[in-house]
Amino acid sequence: MEITGKIIAVLPEQGGVSKAGNNWKKQEYVLETHDQYPKKVCFQIFGEDRIAQAHIQEGEELTVSFDIDSREYQGRWFTNINAWKVERVGETQPMPNMPTPEDLMPGGPAVAAAPATPNFNTSDPVDDLPF
Repeated sequence: MEITGKIIAVLPEQGGVSKAGNNWKKQEYVLETHDQYPKKVCFQIFGEDRIAQAHIQEGEELTVSFDIDSREYQGRWFTNINAWKVERVGETQPMPNMPTPEDLMPGGPAVAAAPATPNFNTSDPVDDLPF
């Protein structure tokens, strides 16, 4: 899954030692979408190296790819949004000389047909809905 928005909060890094004796770290961030009704989403990055690599700052515009995972603990359910890829908006540039899908069609881009669009014309006076 993927979501795009602005980072409005960088929460403190958390860490500890697992039962196996391994150190772990995670950091949570709050992203706000730019929808008509903006949503706030708290996601986390797990692992010291991934946290450093992402280097997320408050105010940045990001596209975050993530997985959602829920688990049960003592009769309660907890849900985590785990980021696995972070891209800064505007940084993803197409590679030079890469063909578009239309270029790969037989006959080139001039032959590419426009997709059919449904007609949702609401000016039709006949309304066959029962309500």
